[in-house]
Amino acid sequence: MKIQESGENYLETILLLQKERGTVRSVDIVAELRYSKSSVSRAVGILKKAGFIAVDGAGVITFTDEGRARVERLYERHLVLTRFLEGLGVDRETAEEDACRIEHVISDKVYAVIRSKAGD
Repeated sequence: MKIQESGENYLETILLLQKERGTVRSVDIVAELRYSKSSVSRAVGILKKAGFIAVDGAGVITFTDEGRARVERLYERHLVLTRFLEGLGVDRETAEEDACRIEHVISDKVYAVIRSKAGD
């Protein structure tokens, strides 16, 4: 299923929070992104309905197999693009910010070329 850039950003945030904390609940996403509870609740509902995440009775968010595969591909793009931009001389903070925007719109063909140039 196709999701918008904002949905992909939520998936990536969930992944990073899981790496940092182990478990993730909506309140963790609210604190991390500084979005309203209602905005996060709506996004979590959309991602759940799309089959990317599951939420248990305690509110713990986990990835489905499809969601895990999607976010891992996305996060790999983020890391490769960040390294590539840094290799061009872009400072780390700017490289991270721009990689986060680029990862959602770049074609597979162009990404493959960048990946090969980034040494991956």
